Amino acid sequence: MKKLYLAAFVLMNAMLFAQAGQSEFQPVTEIPASEQMPSAPLVIAAYAFVWLAFVVYVWTMWRKLGKVEKELHTLSTQILKPRAARGGGAPASGASGARGPRE
Repeated sequence: MKKLYLAAFVLMNAMLFAQAGQSEFQPVTEIPASEQMPSAPLVIAAYAFVWLAFVVYVWTMWRKLGKVEKELHTLSTQILKPRAARGGGAPASGASGARGPRE
């Protein structure tokens, strides 16, 4: 029984692969109007979508960076207020974000 199934499988594959293939590319010259699709609107839509996504990404990163800079400035002023009150002043290195020597 297994040999019969194997023989049938081999014959089906032989018939399937025995079909003559094309020897070269043959372009389709006549496409029905219902199957034709203009490419220009699709390309324009794709470029518009990518540019819109890029602009939205840059805008969100710009806003987030602005928030981070604002928080950093607030934090810097909060850190420098107690030092100024103690008479420590700005750190010795001159950079407002760098830590000076411990007192």
